[in-house]
Formats: sequence, structure tokens, C-alpha cells
Amino acid sequence: MPQNRPTPRDLLTPDALAMLQAIADAGSFAAAARACGLVPSALTYRVRRIEDALDVLLFDRSSRQARLTEAGRELLREGGRLLAEIDAIANRVRRVATGWEASFTLAVDSIINRTTLLELCQDFLALDPPTRLRLRDETLSGTLEALSSGQADLALGVVTESPVGPGFQSQPLGSQRFIFVVAPHHPLARETEPLSDATIHRHRAVAVADSVRHGDGLTVGLLGGQDVFTVASMPAKLEAQLRGLGVGFLPECLARPYVDTGRLVALRVERDERRIHVSYAWRKTPANRMGKALVWWLERLGQPLTRQALLDGPAASRS
Repeated sequence: MPQNRPTPRDLLTPDALAMLQAIADAGSFAAAARACGLVPSALTYRVRRIEDALDVLLFDRSSRQARLTEAGRELLREGGRLLAEIDAIANRVRRVATGWEASFTLAVDSIINRTTLLELCQDFLALDPPTRLRLRDETLSGTLEALSSGQADLALGVVTESPVGPGFQSQPLGSQRFIFVVAPHHPLARETEPLSDATIHRHRAVAVADSVRHGDGLTVGLLGGQDVFTVASMPAKLEAQLRGLGVGFLPECLARPYVDTGRLVALRVERDERRIHVSYAWRKTPANRMGKALVWWLERLGQPLTRQALLDGPAASRS
């Protein structure tokens, strides 16, 4: 039976790409054959098979030198990238075998300070780990759900009203004081303090949506029947309140710079001060089976200054 014609996948091996690069570097088939330890006819035959499989000419043979065609230059450009990726995969596999996770995902609540978080990511990636790092933006009970559903390896900013449940461990991250703020041009800015719930109820609130996918989400700080403008994150809530689109409580560390510059007005209210306690959580794993990425993040979170900066920002941790 006749053999099937070889495909480009059959012939474009790392060795074949290296051979083509050797021809381009040497400028002739004869010189490349000597460098590769082949007779010129064998090297020419291999090149012809690759060209037939691709149905293109890779080298211009009209002169005594072997010059790459445009198709040949493109093949070597892409081939060089593929060879680099093969090397990177091999290095990653070797390092993963030493205990690093192939990927590591953090579910991050919108209360977490992004500057501090990215500084930690920068420190982690400076280790040049084989681990691919991923961040998931979550809010309220969605942060814990991402962990419990297996979509995250570590949850930052779990509201303590959400019990972590069996099979998981958690540690306190800290607490965050919330203050009631409005834009200076908002009608509530002219009301007599402290504001009653009845007065606040007459105005639209801005709320961050719980990112939980299943079940009922948490509702924090809203009054029953109050008009609500719902946004996706804490920074979006801040922007909405700066524009006067609604009122509500914001983390003091987030709102304070705008209060100090007059872009927001902090108002006293009759209800008790709002302070949210949050934690970080991960799956229960025997210490001898923990991946190195999880160990690194837990060690950093064990530092009080790191925990403070994740809630209050990096400047607070240096004060």
C-alpha cells in the first residue's frame, strides 16, 4: 500500500527547524551539511521534503548561495518562537516537579488595596516561579465562593459573615472602618447631622453587587425599599458617589483623600459606626503537601504590615 504523504507536523520537528536555521546562517547547503554532520544530498533531501509538505520554496537556489525566501524567513521567525516555547515548557515542567503549582489563582475582594496587591504580585513574580499567577475580582460572598468552588486557591478579603466551612482554613486579615460620604453638590450635604435613616432613605444609594454565582448574596448597609444604583466594584462605587449618583458608606482609607480635598463630604449618621472584619482563606492542606506558591503567599500574609497595607494601602503600613 502506498504510504501517506508526510504532513508539515510530521516534518517540522525541532531538529528540522535547527537544520533550516543552520542553512540560513551558513549561506549554503554544503557548509550547513558539514556543520550538521550530514552529506549535502541528505540535507537537500530533507529540505525538499519540508518544502513539498508546505508546498512552498524556503530557499532561493538561483545563485551559489542559499538565500531564504520570504516564506522561509517567516518559517524561521515562527520556528524560533516555537523552539523558545518548547524550552520554556521544559524548564517549567522541571521546576513544577520541585513543588511549585502549575497555576495559582487569588480571589480578591474589591475592598483589597490594588496597589499593595500588585506589589505583592511583583515580589512573587520576581522569584521567576514556574507558576502562572491569576487574579479574580470578586465582591462579598463571591470571594469565598470562588475558593469553595475550586476556582481559586486563596481568597483575600472574605467577609467574616461568610463562614468558611469545613475543608478550609482562614486567618483574620483585619477590619475596615466605613464612613458615610456624599458629593458636596448632593442634597444630603446640606442636611442637619447626624442623618437619620429616614432622611437617608429618601436618596438613592450606591451599592457594590455581590459576585456570588449561586444562592443569595450579602447586602451591607442598605435600607429596605431604598432606591439603589448597583455597580461592580468598590472603585466604581467611589466614582459614582463622586459624581453624585448616590450616597453610601465607603472604606475610610479609600474615601479619606477625597474628603480631605473637598471632593466628598463625610457626614455623621445616627446608626452605629460600620466596621467590616475580613479574613483570608485557603483549602486545608497538610504542610508537607502545600505548594510553594501557597506557602509564599501565606508567609507574606503572616506579616502584620502586609495585612494592614492590603486594607489601608501601602502608605498606611509605613506610617
